[in-house]
Amino acid sequence: MEHAVIFDMDGTLFRTDLILELALDETFDYLRSEEKWIGPTPIDQYRNIMGVPLPVVWNTLLPRHDEQTRKEVDAYFLTRLIKNIENGNGALYAGVLELFERLNHPIFIASNGLVDYLQAIVTHYELDRWITATYSIQQIDTLDKADLVAEIVKKYEIQDGFVVGDRLSDISAARANGLTSIGCRFDFAQEAELKEADYIVNHLSEVLDIVLKETVSL
Repeated sequence: MEHAVIFDMDGTLFRTDLILELALDETFDYLRSEEKWIGPTPIDQYRNIMGVPLPVVWNTLLPRHDEQTRKEVDAYFLTRLIKNIENGNGALYAGVLELFERLNHPIFIASNGLVDYLQAIVTHYELDRWITATYSIQQIDTLDKADLVAEIVKKYEIQDGFVVGDRLSDISAARANGLTSIGCRFDFAQEAELKEADYIVNHLSEVLDIVLKETVSL
């Protein structure tokens, strides 16, 4: 496979912000009902670390809770995310379907989201019409997106391509695997991280122009 485009999911293709607060509130309501949490839901703290693997999320938000509680919270949060997706509370970013339709390259997903969560999005929006394969951080031991992208590159013998995402983990994964990084200036992006990208876009429609330009020049 000569070229491919590897996309992040949350904050790049899927507007996680639309279901994040709902699911997080539901999860912390559960914790409050179990008398394991006092006070408001730490939504702002989560927004600051959005994009990291969920085990890191719960270590950060629940540093004083035991591991068993974190595992229970993780499982509950996942069920609420999926239910909100199925109920239509989420949305794709503008231009996703149009971009996928016009990209003349294999499309992959490499995400810090869990397998069932990613599958819920792919199924609900029928993205498997275009996506060759979806990879979750759950599928590797290191929880490092660079290693996840490396798995895709190796399995599909990708010689060149792009990683499109909104966070430094996406940009670093591209660099580590000799791919071109396209940073998305969307909801959870941080300017200091985006500066590390080869390209920065404000709308997904711009990705097509970059891919066309880069592949023609090769």
